[in-house]
Amino acid sequence: DEPEIVAVARETIELAYLVAVQHLAPRPRAVLILRDVLGWPAKDVAEFLGDSVNSVNSALQRARAGLRERLPAERQDWSGGEQDAGTRDLVRRFTDATVATDIPALAALLRDDVRCSMPPTPGLYVGRDAVVNDWIESGFEGMKGLRAVLTSVNRQPAVAFYLWRKREGAYLPLTIDVLRVVGGTITEIVTFHDDRFPRLGLPERLPADGTE
Repeated sequence: DEPEIVAVARETIELAYLVAVQHLAPRPRAVLILRDVLGWPAKDVAEFLGDSVNSVNSALQRARAGLRERLPAERQDWSGGEQDAGTRDLVRRFTDATVATDIPALAALLRDDVRCSMPPTPGLYVGRDAVVNDWIESGFEGMKGLRAVLTSVNRQPAVAFYLWRKREGAYLPLTIDVLRVVGGTITEIVTFHDDRFPRLGLPERLPADGTE
């Protein structure tokens, strides 16, 4: 009946939750998954990990505290589901601006406290300025030859980007941006590497003639 346990039990498998979990140390992460996700008793977890019950309980408290620091405050309002016209238009503008590598246009779509991460690569950028500076420093403005395919991940809008490869004569998978939209602005971008394309049933390549 502890409030923390109730809150975790109600948490859906959201991308932000997965991003938060990856920032936990290995043992607290393992304890959190065994206790709060799989529902194992503390005694069983302690036996499985070769540890004491007190140690397991302490690790669980640290893990829960770590999640509270990483998860956005409005997560209880997330509902997913069908996208409204405003969200579809926002995703379209995000897609167009990304393909054009237009950073000012992208920045205009972000909320002030936007969060950006690229698991499993370490690092979490919080705030529009931090995200935009990362894009500039990574040389995003100079990236040309992008194409995009709209998709969804965990009921959230997502955009799969392909990059033109002259040697192969085709657009090949690059990254997938999963967006969280709240109040008509983008509040979070989680970027995944090209190894996720097959799992989402995305094309292995896009031909040069523009057909898929």
